[in-house]
Amino acid sequence: MSASLLSGRLRLKHFHRLHVVLQHIGMATHSGSEAEVLLEKTGCAGVITLNRPKALNALNLSMIQLIYPQLKIWEEDPKTFVIIIKGAGGKAFCAGGDIRAVTDAGKVGHRLAQDFFREEYILNNAIGTCKKTYVALIDGITMGGGVGLSVHGHFRVATEKTLFAMPETAIGLFPDVGGGHFLPRLPGKLGCYLALTGFRLKGQDVQRAGVATHFVESEKLPALEKDLTALKSPSKEDVADVLSSYHSKSKIDQGKPFILEEHMDKINSLFSANSVEDVVENLKKDGSSFALQQLETLKKMSPSSLKMTFRQLKEGVSMTLQDVLTMEYRLSQACMRGHDFYEGVRAVLIDKDQNPKWKPALLEEVTDEDLESCFKSLGSNDLKL
Repeated sequence: MSASLLSGRLRLKHFHRLHVVLQHIGMATHSGSEAEVLLEKTGCAGVITLNRPKALNALNLSMIQLIYPQLKIWEEDPKTFVIIIKGAGGKAFCAGGDIRAVTDAGKVGHRLAQDFFREEYILNNAIGTCKKTYVALIDGITMGGGVGLSVHGHFRVATEKTLFAMPETAIGLFPDVGGGHFLPRLPGKLGCYLALTGFRLKGQDVQRAGVATHFVESEKLPALEKDLTALKSPSKEDVADVLSSYHSKSKIDQGKPFILEEHMDKINSLFSANSVEDVVENLKKDGSSFALQQLETLKKMSPSSLKMTFRQLKEGVSMTLQDVLTMEYRLSQACMRGHDFYEGVRAVLIDKDQNPKWKPALLEEVTDEDLESCFKSLGSNDLKL
């Protein structure tokens, strides 16, 4: 048995064991339509449906436990050619990770604060290296953890209902789930801008930005899915042809420019800098209403998160997805040890006073030593992919 096959089997055993533990502590999925993830084989495709519509399909650990082993089974199944992932309920594909559960765990030093990020990033990598054609139907809210379930796959189909953002700097976190890989690879400095400000892209702009590969009207998705599952032993190119034919027939927003088109020159020049402080200086010097707006936005974000994110993207541009995820796991654990993540979640998601008290409160108070410690190896606790 090869080492990779053995490690894959051990990982599946580990996932099964962890799922049994989750069942024991009451996080198990229910049967039938109440299950948090629906997994079914339809025609040539394995179909994953995120099924927590009341929670906007927020991704929790037990869902990850269900998706990962099934993804690996379909990857090895000679009768499965396509993997489709979608969200139930019509409002969201996946609004992000189950941050509340992670916060509660981190406060008391529970293993979930390690396990959630570790298993999530392992799943992100499995999607990024998937041998079968992977299609994400990102209809509705797609943020944070939802981006991780989609952006590393071969195809991402946005609709007029898609709302994309990586809003982590507002809660003392950083754009993880491989954000350090895909964001710096977007055109110009767009990725840096989206990462630092958390700017939201809607509808066709998600595709125009390069986050989605195709745009299809929401009401056409059932027909698209049917056509994809009906394909006979399709190649990646066959899937691309079907997606392109739907994309070319979409009528919504045709001919409209990208929402940030008029600002791209400014984004490219003002966010081309060696540090976050330099970006802030550039925005102040520019003085345009657009620049001042970005300045106001950045003032609300965690200074530690801004510096962490800036370096994450700077290093990530030349890294493999695997190396980025290893780096991001280190950053996630630094956030679990720190102050700002818990304060950000309190201010934005729990008390909702939108008034976080960051520590340090100013960019210049975040030292190089502070930053360096976030990127340090965790030794035997490092993420292994």
